[in-house]
Amino acid sequence: MKTKRAMILVSNDPESIRLGANEVVQHLNEALASYDLQDEVDVSTISDVGYSNILPLVIVYPDTVVYGPVKASDARYLVEEHLYKGRVVNDLLAPPKALTGPIGFLRGHKGYNPAEQRVVLERAGRIDPESIEEFISANGYEALGKALSELTPEGVIEIIEKSGLQGRGGAGFPTGRKWRFVRGAKGEKKYVVCNADESEPGTFKDRLVLEGDPHLIIEAMVIAGYAIGADEGYIYIRGEYGLAYQHLETAIAQAKEYGFLGDNIFGTDFCFNIHVHAGAGAYVCGEETALIESIEGKRGEPRSRPPYPTTNGLWDKPTLVNNVETLANIPPILRNGADWYKSLGTPSSPGTKVYTIMGNVNFRGVIEVPMGITLREVINIYAKGMKPGSILKLAQTGGSSGSIIPADLQDTPMDFESFRKAGVSLGSGALLICDQHTCIVDLVKVLLQFFRFESCGKCTPCRVGAQRIYEITKRLTQGQGEIADLDIALDLISEMERTSNCGLGQTAGTAFRGMMTHFREEVEAHILNRVCPTGVCSMDPETAQSDYIFITQEK
Repeated sequence: MKTKRAMILVSNDPESIRLGANEVVQHLNEALASYDLQDEVDVSTISDVGYSNILPLVIVYPDTVVYGPVKASDARYLVEEHLYKGRVVNDLLAPPKALTGPIGFLRGHKGYNPAEQRVVLERAGRIDPESIEEFISANGYEALGKALSELTPEGVIEIIEKSGLQGRGGAGFPTGRKWRFVRGAKGEKKYVVCNADESEPGTFKDRLVLEGDPHLIIEAMVIAGYAIGADEGYIYIRGEYGLAYQHLETAIAQAKEYGFLGDNIFGTDFCFNIHVHAGAGAYVCGEETALIESIEGKRGEPRSRPPYPTTNGLWDKPTLVNNVETLANIPPILRNGADWYKSLGTPSSPGTKVYTIMGNVNFRGVIEVPMGITLREVINIYAKGMKPGSILKLAQTGGSSGSIIPADLQDTPMDFESFRKAGVSLGSGALLICDQHTCIVDLVKVLLQFFRFESCGKCTPCRVGAQRIYEITKRLTQGQGEIADLDIALDLISEMERTSNCGLGQTAGTAFRGMMTHFREEVEAHILNRVCPTGVCSMDPETAQSDYIFITQEK
């Protein structure tokens, strides 16, 4: 057999596939066969490649040349010139400034940002997600081996506690403490649940982990099972994540074949199995107790708490629920140590954070940076600045349930403690960047429409409150609001925060409250002057967009 002299990687994220990545792979293989190069060159795929305007990408190693966008009709020409004749195809090269994220480092392209430190996304985009061999060659399952051969379950938890890792789902609860609660709970049967129901609008960071590095989550869940005394786990994945689901199923089968899942893992007495459960698209199932109800085959509605899942979770057994990004930090911490992890980020919020960037900026996508970075740095360094003619007005963090961050807070460190002191929350990591043309009232109306639509209806404060606050905000956009409406809405929000059954109702009014805190003058202009300062709102109920149109557009 001939020695492999080159490898071709083709991006296969959902957008690349939509743009013809599978056809590119097919035509590359056909071209290689026609030049008798099929035994010398491997064709494989990668998931997270950063910038989305030049897809599909084709990366040729070991020359580290990046081509993009590449069409199926380009494949033969690329193989002939680069792989057969040894000449770089200049007219297919990806623009250097467009190379970001995990591939930006190639050949020193300007798109690479050395300040971006990847822990969670370390392998995503650099290995074939469907190859367990490539995962193992990149230190995969090393942390699991260390845990089972060198550490006791208590020792694993102590390392996680010492690292200072906080939950990345938005609340920032200490991960090691949650693990200790479940380990100490009474019960012979316990479960580990990975919350991969990434239904927060604008958030897609977990998808990149699941698509690009599925074995990472499997390794983390097995470690968690060992630490808390569980022998079974569930990955509750968003139903729309078809590619991620496929990669997880493949990874689980491979892990079982190699002995990393199932019975007597690493030759020990420890056994662990994982199941994948796809949700049906309900936003409320991102809440951990609604998620548990859904796994049990019931309607996805939150449970009243206490008791909490740590003592009475899945099938009333002690259950550890962590989201994807939280779990993805576990193997690197065990491999490199708690002190290494604490060297990243800030003393109060160690580690990195994965953000999705959207809105009126030049680069939109995913970044992973140390905790404590500022919004100004994110916009100017990673998002390549505001779009021409745009001036930062506000950012919203964490999707629909996140906080409104005005421009005057853009130098506040983005970590749990600093944001809490500033009266805002970090949320799940979605960053919606808005310029001066954004009407805050219209934005909040859209967010409230989402909440009233997604409320499960189980508790009255959320079901009725979200509807009422939406109606008040809608009247503001139509020039029919009154000053008294503002106090009524704030009172409703306070009651929802106090009495709603779960986080959906408790955070549904977060954006409205932020609007009133930071942009009250703009809101009052809609009432007192019957004008929208940005010109976005029609201020005319006869021409205002109807709810029906909004819902059909969203769906």
